[in-house]
Amino acid sequence: MKKNLMVVLLAALVSAATTQLSYCQEDERYVAETDPLVLQKLEQWQDLKFGLLMHWGPYSQWGIVESWSICSEDEDWCRRKNPDYEEYKKQYENLKLSFNPVGFNPERWAQAAKNAGMKYVVFTTKHHDGFAMFDTKLSDYKVTAPDCPFSVNPRANITKEVFNAFRAEGLWAGAYFSKPDWHSEYYWWPNFATPDRNVNYNIPSYPERWEKFVGYTQGQIMELLGGDYGKVDILWLDGGWVRAMSDEEIARQMTSKEYKFTHLQSQDIRMDELVAKAREKQPGIIVVDRAVYGKNQNYLTPENTVPDKALPYPWESCIIAGGGWAWAPNPVFMSGRKAVHMLVDIVTKGGNLLLNIGPAPDGSWPEDAYKLLDDIGQWMKVNGEAIYGTRALAPYKDGKVCINRKGDNTWYLFYLADEGEKMPSVISMNGIKIPSGAVVTMPGTKVNLKWSNNQDGFDITMPVAIRNNPPTDYVWVVKVSF
Repeated sequence: MKKNLMVVLLAALVSAATTQLSYCQEDERYVAETDPLVLQKLEQWQDLKFGLLMHWGPYSQWGIVESWSICSEDEDWCRRKNPDYEEYKKQYENLKLSFNPVGFNPERWAQAAKNAGMKYVVFTTKHHDGFAMFDTKLSDYKVTAPDCPFSVNPRANITKEVFNAFRAEGLWAGAYFSKPDWHSEYYWWPNFATPDRNVNYNIPSYPERWEKFVGYTQGQIMELLGGDYGKVDILWLDGGWVRAMSDEEIARQMTSKEYKFTHLQSQDIRMDELVAKAREKQPGIIVVDRAVYGKNQNYLTPENTVPDKALPYPWESCIIAGGGWAWAPNPVFMSGRKAVHMLVDIVTKGGNLLLNIGPAPDGSWPEDAYKLLDDIGQWMKVNGEAIYGTRALAPYKDGKVCINRKGDNTWYLFYLADEGEKMPSVISMNGIKIPSGAVVTMPGTKVNLKWSNNQDGFDITMPVAIRNNPPTDYVWVVKVSF
C-alpha cells in the first residue's frame, strides 16, 4: 500500500463512512442526463409507471437465492447447505448440466404482464454467477452451450425469446446485466481464493488480466445491444461495487465500522466508454448503473422498499411479488390489495414500480403469480388513466388519500381502502384546494360528484349508489378536471 494512502486511511478513522452494502439505498444525489434522446426516452419511461422484473437461471432448480451462495461472505443470503465451499461451488456450476425448462412460455408471461397493465420488462440476461441466459460468443457458461440440455430446444436463446414475446405485446425490453462475473477467470482468478464479492487479485499488479475482463464485459453487453436481440430500451446494470473509486473513497469505506471486504479496490470498467458504445447501437437507451453516483445512473432504484416521500428525480422501486428474487418453493405472493396500494403509493410520489416474479425451474410461473397480475389488471382497466403519464403533486398524501396530476388541468385522488372498509360518504384532503369550475368524477361511473373547498382543503361527496357499488376494489379513484 502506498504511503499517501496510509495517511488517508489514518485520517479517515475519525469519520463515519458509507459501506459498500449501502449503495443500493445510498442517498438522493442525482446527476441529470444531457443527451436529448435519452431525456426524451426517460420522460417516456416515467409515463410507463409499471414494469416486470424477472430473476431466472439454473439456480432456480435449487430454489435458492440467485448467485450469492457461491460468494464466501458471511451473510445470510450467502449461506450454503454444503459446508465444503469448493465442492459446493462445483455442484452449483454443474446446475448448468440439468437446466432444462421445457415449460418455458414467454408469450403467456407477456400476455399476463400486459393484462396487468405493465409496460416494460427487465430480464436477467446474466446474474453475478456469470451464467448467460443468452447466446454469448464469449463464454461457454451459457444456456445455449452443448452441455446444457435446453440448448437443443428451438427456444434455447431465452433472452431473445423473452424480448420478442414482450415486445410483441407492446412492452419495452430491458436487459438486467451483472457487471461482476464470478465465473470469469478474469474476475475470480483460480490462482487465488475468493474471499468476497470483489475481484480477487490486485488489479494494478495484473493490468492485462483486468483489461481482458473489461473487454469481456463490454463485449457481452455489445452482443445484447448489437441487433440480434432487437430494440433494447433499458440497460439495467447490477453490482455497484464494480466501479471506479478514488483512494480517498476506498479509505473511507475501509475505515467504516461496518467494513468487511478483503479486496476492495477501484474496479473501473470504463462506464463512459461503455455507455457511448451502447448508444451507438441503441440511440437514446436508458442506462441504470445501479447504486453508482454519476451521470450513468439515469434513474435510481430503491430495492424492496418504497421511499417515504416524493423524490426529485426519476426512480423505480424494485419489489419482490412473492417468494424471493429467484423462485423459491411454495412462494406466497402479496395480495392484490397490497400490490395496488403499493403501486398508488409509488406513483403518487413520482416513481415507477418494478414488480419481480421468479420463474420456476421448469420455466413456468406459479398460478398465484397469474392471479396477482389479474387482480391488478382488473383495477388498472378502470383506473389506468390515473396511473400512466402522471406526475407527483404536493401534498402527495393526507391520511388515506393520495393525489397526483396529469398535465396542468387534471388531478387524480386515490382513497386507499382498508380490508372490508365501506366507501365513506365524504372524501376529504387537506393542504390543497380544488380550482373553481372543476368537474369531479369517478372513473368507471358517469356521475358528476359534488365538491366544496373548506378552510384547510376540500370535501367530495360520494353518492349512495356509488358507495354501495364501487367500480373497483382496493383503491377508489376520483378525477378532478379543470
